[in-house]
Amino acid sequence: MIKTKIKKAIALSWIVAISASSFVTSGLGTAFAATQIGTGSVTGTGAFNTSIMWNDTYTAASASGSVSGIKVLAKVLPTLTMEISTGTIDLGNLTAAVASSGSLDIEIGTNAKNGVTITARSGSGWLTKTDDNSVQINNLTTDGVAESYAFSSTPNVTDDSNAPAFSASGLSSTQVFSNVTENTVYTTNKPENKNLVNDVNFKVTATSTDETPAGNYQDTITFTVTGNF
Repeated sequence: MIKTKIKKAIALSWIVAISASSFVTSGLGTAFAATQIGTGSVTGTGAFNTSIMWNDTYTAASASGSVSGIKVLAKVLPTLTMEISTGTIDLGNLTAAVASSGSLDIEIGTNAKNGVTITARSGSGWLTKTDDNSVQINNLTTDGVAESYAFSSTPNVTDDSNAPAFSASGLSSTQVFSNVTENTVYTTNKPENKNLVNDVNFKVTATSTDETPAGNYQDTITFTVTGNF
């Protein structure tokens, strides 16, 4: 009876030894191997799924996994403002052969990556006599007399942009004799802050002659700003 118990105990020890050996040499039981114990995922998006692995030990237990490629999105909406200092440019009483000028200032604020363009277009193409639109002040002789009517502009020497490569250009004196021509009075290449009202000074200059008919003259100018986003 005792011998039988000894034989059974020896047999049991062999079974335990074989089982332990099998665990150590099997694919999941190899020493220091890892076992998947979970999944890292993004809800509804299987492409992000990754395994969470355990290091198969309780004495120095750890488990880790990661989910990469999570995007952070944001949007900056475009901004563009144009402020004009006055609604009227009054040249006053014109004296023959003497240039009379008046001006206004324009301020731009924008986050347009490539800056802006401002154009000025004459409504009638010249200064027009208010009670007789066949009489004009310009450098044409359509009404029998050639005078002068011109636009020009000068950017402020000090800009309000933080871009180191910011540049701005204006318009040299240009005779106006068309109501469809868009005269470019301000061009920039970078964003700029809205600060005061002094980005560019726009000037109108008119010169009459001894033969320019007496009366009131007027033109209406349209400024158009385009952001180059």
